[in-house]
Amino acid sequence: MNDNNFIADQFSLLAKIMDIHGGNSFKSKSYAVAAFNIEKLPLQLSDTPPDQLAAIKGIGDSASKKIREILETGKLAVLEDLINDTPPGVLEMLQVKGLGPKKISTIWKEMEIESLGELLYACNENRLLLYKGFGEKTQRNVQEAIEYYMQNQGSFLYAALDELFPAIKTYMEKNFSADAVAVTGAYRRQDLTIDELEFVITKNNSDIKPVFQTAQPPELLEETDNSLLYKLKNGLKLRLYTGEGNLPEKLFFTTGPAAFTDAFIKKFPGTDFTPGENHDSVVFTDAGIPAVPAYLRGVTGILDRISTSGLPAVITEKDINGIIHTHSNWSDGTNTIEEMAMACMAGGYEYLVISDHSKSAFYANGLREERIREQHRYVDELNEKHKPFRIFKSIECDILNDGSLDYTSNILSTFDLVIASVHANLKMTEEKAMLRLLNAIQNPYTTILGHMTGRLLLSRKGYPVDHRKIIEACAAHQVVIELNAHPRRLDMDCTWIQEAMEKGVLISIDPDAHNTAGFNDCRYGVLAAQKGGLTKEKNLSSFSLQQFEDFLAKRKISRQI
Repeated sequence: MNDNNFIADQFSLLAKIMDIHGGNSFKSKSYAVAAFNIEKLPLQLSDTPPDQLAAIKGIGDSASKKIREILETGKLAVLEDLINDTPPGVLEMLQVKGLGPKKISTIWKEMEIESLGELLYACNENRLLLYKGFGEKTQRNVQEAIEYYMQNQGSFLYAALDELFPAIKTYMEKNFSADAVAVTGAYRRQDLTIDELEFVITKNNSDIKPVFQTAQPPELLEETDNSLLYKLKNGLKLRLYTGEGNLPEKLFFTTGPAAFTDAFIKKFPGTDFTPGENHDSVVFTDAGIPAVPAYLRGVTGILDRISTSGLPAVITEKDINGIIHTHSNWSDGTNTIEEMAMACMAGGYEYLVISDHSKSAFYANGLREERIREQHRYVDELNEKHKPFRIFKSIECDILNDGSLDYTSNILSTFDLVIASVHANLKMTEEKAMLRLLNAIQNPYTTILGHMTGRLLLSRKGYPVDHRKIIEACAAHQVVIELNAHPRRLDMDCTWIQEAMEKGVLISIDPDAHNTAGFNDCRYGVLAAQKGGLTKEKNLSSFSLQQFEDFLAKRKISRQI
């Protein structure tokens, strides 16, 4: 309906998008004033004769023509053109409290960020601090506002639910008893992103619903005879599989995925789903095979593999021996190198790989050649001070447009190892992306290929790549593939881990930490790696200090660098 509120909203949005694009500030201000005045009018503009619109205080000739267009067509062509010329993620930024058009313009035009997820990641990397108008307090406020906004969009990173899950599970067990409650579905499988948190509860709907009739009750979205779907105040959907049936059987089928349960029933048609403990391990016991952890049930052909070689001994958090891929306050991190090293030692790790950004990452205060030499002298001093703990000299080196690395061979040779990553010009065809990545992999100084696709979960798909060709190239050139453990990346995707291991390619679970707290992200890298069946022997950051030193030494000899 083209009432005054709708028309005012059109003018207000036009003014904001013009400011984002850096358009005529006088015009955008006049449209903002018109929006304000239209909202205050006592009469509807649709009831005003067209020839009298321009005479209304605060409207004027230009605005009156646009009002007539809206009234006649229901839209505003100039606004639609601007919207079409603006990335959807940039427009979405207008929904976040504290982000006005001028700041959004800086974010888009200067930082080259086009989505909220990318902006949140930039906040984690302290990138906003390098731009005018963005101090530490502003960056923190932006980060909190984005996180709040994203919580209400319905899809969550595993890491976000990891913080909420204990309280929800405790609430369920307190009200229905621990024996009657079991987590299931995507969270149990350790999926990277989750739309619903699912539980099996062996109680009837009539017993469950009163528990949720609290002072601030969640919204009941759906009810069937054997399920309830709620929406919590933070936007999270909570699906409960209900009824007093066989808990192990319900847990098995609701955990899924469907491809696994179908394959299981086909392979073991006579399985007896006899009630037992509140766990579905009894299902596997009856079938005569080891219980398949929920995180492995998405691995293609896992039942056949178990039949021939048993369950893989997958990696765990305690198998991480070194922290690889970290940023200090020499580039865009917040802690000193020594603080990072001290935190590593306190955490029981044997070594730290400092890999600040290279010079092309000017937005991240990337290191120019003279600063590299200074940092290396400083690292030598720290190694002498804290031995036998060791800090390795590394760099997260930008892969340039043609696939070359950001420094000459003389500079690259001064590092113990090089992590090669794409950070700029991410909008590529597969042909362009593969050219860059394959050239970088062939560079004799590339040790690790960082976050292969550049994706940000729930925010940016990443550039298209041929994973199989990249794995083959890494095998041929002895390049390790990173599993970036930041919960918004988790890149390389875990579905390719099996193929990488089969081709003899090492994976490296790396936190990409920009402060000491970032070391904790190794947990999410491990959880993702478990879904791919990664073993500690095939993970570089599980190497002991001696093994890691031997690996680097052998690699230098074999690649003649």
